[in-house]
Amino acid sequence: MDDHSATAAEERHIESESLFDAPPMAEQERMVEAVLFASSTPVTLRDLEGRMPHGCNPGQAVEHLRKRYEGRGVRVVKVGEAWAIRTAPDLGFLMQKEIVETRKLSRAAIETLAIIAYHQPVTRTEIEEIRGVSVSRGTVDQLLEMEWIRIGRRRMTPGRPVTFVVTPVFLDHFGLESARDLPGLKELRAAGLLENRPPPGSLPMGQGGEEDEETGDQPELFGD
Repeated sequence: MDDHSATAAEERHIESESLFDAPPMAEQERMVEAVLFASSTPVTLRDLEGRMPHGCNPGQAVEHLRKRYEGRGVRVVKVGEAWAIRTAPDLGFLMQKEIVETRKLSRAAIETLAIIAYHQPVTRTEIEEIRGVSVSRGTVDQLLEMEWIRIGRRRMTPGRPVTFVVTPVFLDHFGLESARDLPGLKELRAAGLLENRPPPGSLPMGQGGEEDEETGDQPELFGD
């Protein structure tokens, strides 16, 4: 190969590499910011990687963006395995006028949701054992329709019962990164989600009768 051919081959190689050069990190941050801002739901790193040019590092870009938004009116938060832009928690009161409708859950639904969140994955039978009363289909259906819970994997036990787990929608609604960030018993009592009642499961099945579907004056913590 002569010198001219070698030079031409080298130039083609350099040009080929340049076609796959990733944009500067500052530009990658802007891309991530645009996607998160426009998305109505949290976005995973895989989704970001599929949208961004070849060679980008969405994980690093998200981390840079998260630090840049610290102390601002909005922040970049992790929701499960995805990321989103959300209002700073201390400024939530400014958004209260935007609430059009408040949906309240019954005591039965609140208790069922709490059991699933703290004991997931959990079966319907286990929920009933903890609550001490049977769980109506309507209660579970309501939580499924709100997309706060979903059906998990089946248990490898006789009958292969399905399990229930909370969803990223639930975590996002309460500003949680994962179920491990759920409040403790003191916080739940302070929020009015636990009453001075016999401990769950202390009553034999059936003794508590059917679950109470009356909404009553329930805390608005679970309002949409």
